[in-house]
Amino acid sequence: MSETTPLPFGARTLSPAARQLLQAVDPAAPDFSSWTCPAPLRDQPRVVMGHGGGGALSAELVQHVFAPAFGGPVLAQLGDAASVSLGGVRLAFSTDSYVVRPLFFPGGSIGDLAVNGTVNDLAMSGARAAYLSCGFILEEGVEMSVLARVSQALGAAARAAGVEVATGDTKVVEAGHGDGVYINTAGIGLIPDGVDLRPQRVVPGDVVIVSGEIGVHGVAIMSVREGLEFGVEIESDCAPLGTLVEAMLAVTPDLHVLRDPTRGGLAAALNEIAAAAGVGVAVQERAVPVPPAVANACAILGLDPLYVANEGKLVAFVPREHADAVLAAMRAHPLGAGAVVIGEAVPEHPGMVVARTGLGGTRVVDLPLGEQLPRIC
Repeated sequence: MSETTPLPFGARTLSPAARQLLQAVDPAAPDFSSWTCPAPLRDQPRVVMGHGGGGALSAELVQHVFAPAFGGPVLAQLGDAASVSLGGVRLAFSTDSYVVRPLFFPGGSIGDLAVNGTVNDLAMSGARAAYLSCGFILEEGVEMSVLARVSQALGAAARAAGVEVATGDTKVVEAGHGDGVYINTAGIGLIPDGVDLRPQRVVPGDVVIVSGEIGVHGVAIMSVREGLEFGVEIESDCAPLGTLVEAMLAVTPDLHVLRDPTRGGLAAALNEIAAAAGVGVAVQERAVPVPPAVANACAILGLDPLYVANEGKLVAFVPREHADAVLAAMRAHPLGAGAVVIGEAVPEHPGMVVARTGLGGTRVVDLPLGEQLPRIC
């Protein structure tokens, strides 16, 4: 195959490790070494939607634009929240922006997302959020009744999460230069002593646990935005995860890493952890909890549930000796009742995630290029 042979849309150059794994699984597989990406990731002259999708384009934007410009060891953590020390106190600090469309959807709204998304980012470093900032970017002409509904939902979500909105800002852009309401929230919280959650602590043998059914939020958004019906209403799983994390840490503070698989879904979260830890991740595909409604919707839309966003689930890498007790504590909590073990960290294929299928095969679960479902958070 020549270098000019076109690839299917969305195909990417395989890494040497991926080629080695594929050849081991199927010696008759073609040699992909000369295959090239039809849209070179770093050669994009302009920002595209995929740069905000939480996948490979987002990672390269951070790696090649933001990180060199900003620098600093704290930013280099590249976690859901930064861990910083101030006056001898360890704090988690995070910010996120929300541009979801539509503003209201089954199970939540942009106001709920603006609170729970940032609260959950803090929770993934073991902290319980204490204070939030809230910045509104409003499009000229948006109805005051809509803004009031969003604000009320945001306030209710903050109270439910036990966090206070302490400061904020408002800007208005001309009609046609926004999408009604955009929100940015930043949050801070205290990290308990003895808690050190970061992907670099992951080691082979760690058990991978997911807190419940995946893909619900992304499909809920798509069903409303596109007017699709799947026989049953699918509601977003948007929820604050702070108390679930506290229940897990009460079993042992020696959890290795937590992530909430939002943009890019479970696949992106596992790939980010594998790459940062330098380990492989092996997932049992049939163990991943995908509700029938989500599976059916993904089949109709041609999507992989592993790449669909969540807003009320987490994935945990737990030392094997603590896995049973942590799993039991998760299942005893309302937000972790559906928790299951889906795989483990392995020494083979470092930096790569593979799924073992029900038929005994193995497939590479790569970092998504951009985003399957745009504007879901």
